[in-house]
Amino acid sequence: MRITELQAQPNSVLSIVAEDGRVGRFDVSPYLEYEAFQTLRDHNEFVKVVNGGYFVEWDCGADLSADTIEARWQVVGKATRQTTA
Repeated sequence: MRITELQAQPNSVLSIVAEDGRVGRFDVSPYLEYEAFQTLRDHNEFVKVVNGGYFVEWDCGADLSADTIEARWQVVGKATRQTTA
């Protein structure tokens, strides 16, 4: 999976759009117990997430692969693409 759009949401959730148009949510909260992710308990740090396409990462060094996200995310729909003539 390649991530084309990424947005941090409240409650440690990432809103994600995949290259194939699937739209979903990934709950990061189960990872916050691990040392590498503890800084992300602060929402101001959580929102600094960066989209690497095949991974997401934060300044604190925490990262998640797109494969991990795809294995555990909740797909909520399909993005609609608008074409302009």
